Amino acid sequence: MAIVTLKELRAALPRGKRLLGVDQSKKALGLALSSPDLGLATPLKTLMRTKFTEDIKILAEICREYAIGGFVVGLPVNMDGTEGPRVDSVRHFADNLIGAADVLGFEPPVAFFDERLSTQAAHDLLVEAANVSAKRRAEVIDQLAAQIILQGALDQMARI
Repeated sequence: MAIVTLKELRAALPRGKRLLGVDQSKKALGLALSSPDLGLATPLKTLMRTKFTEDIKILAEICREYAIGGFVVGLPVNMDGTEGPRVDSVRHFADNLIGAADVLGFEPPVAFFDERLSTQAAHDLLVEAANVSAKRRAEVIDQLAAQIILQGALDQMARI
């Protein structure tokens, strides 16, 4: 497949397949899972990054286990809407996902979703609402950010 819009992602996704939300950083991939009806996102796990060749094998296992049919990747744009320095890294990661169809077992459609403030929102939720310790926050912040990204994308997809 290729990089697609959210509308194209919805059309390309086989019925009953889920989406995997990804919050990509240098050290970790926060992962979130959509429900099969694409209504709800839940945090899945944080994958500590190694080499892409190793990371993609783990992602392929997750795709098989959870019937993943596509990806929503958080795009780290600046507050003014311009693309920041991390955008190139995220775009490269998405291109690598698409290029790893042989490992994944399918040609994944990948859509970007503006991730502005998703990590901050996750942090605020963990501190203010859940009163989670700093150690536990570090363990779950990336997957919660991925959930916020994926839920935003699912909400937008429901409106289009």
